[in-house]
Amino acid sequence: MNTHNPNDFRYRVRRPEDTQMRYERMPLAVRTLSSNTLFQGEHEIGIEHHGALYRLKITRQGKLILNK
Repeated sequence: MNTHNPNDFRYRVRRPEDTQMRYERMPLAVRTLSSNTLFQGEHEIGIEHHGALYRLKITRQGKLILNK
């Protein structure tokens, strides 16, 4: 069973400065791109990162796979 919440990466826990031990969830600014914008009708794109080429693919089930 997958218990991963994809929205968890968008929050950062902030420790308060006072002595109360209450924590707040603060939204992070995350640049979001649509996969349609990235792929433009293709099923595979290349991403160059620090001189290495990565391949981002859409599977038959509609999932994304990143390979080096």
